[in-house]
Amino acid sequence: MELLFDILKILVGLIAGGVIGFFIARKYLMKYMKKNPPINEQMIRAMMSGMGRTPSQKQVNQMMKQMNKFMD
Repeated sequence: MELLFDILKILVGLIAGGVIGFFIARKYLMKYMKKNPPINEQMIRAMMSGMGRTPSQKQVNQMMKQMNKFMD
């Protein structure tokens, strides 16, 4: 009976550690992505230029706003 409780304690500890670790990693990643966004204005300009378009500042701002909205 004592062995069963020991195994149960270990399983509960592992599950609790996994859940807590998941939320800590998620919060860290969200903070990192907000601080270091994956796409910036220069990348948007290069992407649109690569498609044969010359983007205006208004178009770049719209794309950045959409990307920021998507990230939130």
